[in-house]
Amino acid sequence: MENKFYDNGLHFECQRCSYCCGHSPGFVYLSKRDLLTLCTHFNLSIDEFVKKYCRWAGYYEGKTVLALFEKKNYDCILWNNGCSAYEARPVQCSAYPFWSWMIADKNTWNECAADCPGMNKGRLWSKEQIEKAAKESDENIPITKEEVELLIKQQQDS
Repeated sequence: MENKFYDNGLHFECQRCSYCCGHSPGFVYLSKRDLLTLCTHFNLSIDEFVKKYCRWAGYYEGKTVLALFEKKNYDCILWNNGCSAYEARPVQCSAYPFWSWMIADKNTWNECAADCPGMNKGRLWSKEQIEKAAKESDENIPITKEEVELLIKQQQDS
């Protein structure tokens, strides 16, 4: 098996700086699991949640997928001196900074750490925990517009 630069783990502890939650344009894509978890957290129907918190974003292969709104300053719509949905936050957020591309090599990790004060500090995450987070992020496929529309119709019909 190939050795990874994080075989002995990596340190990361969120510093609540909000760097990963805003400051520059980006997308927080939502999977079906993310959407349903957030709807439950906010006690909103799918239609209500989508109208209040979401936008449609272009994605690979010409797909249109669901993403969270950003505020004018690029902060996530859920950010308000902390995540208003922390317990129900999307997998993309909970897996940060252990996204596959960020842990691809030590140089990339350290480049990202230059912008994130929590990386290389605090709690030690094991190789297994790091790879589990990366896998969860990789497998958390954004929900398409058609899939959301079908869920809304099903919810309205029930």
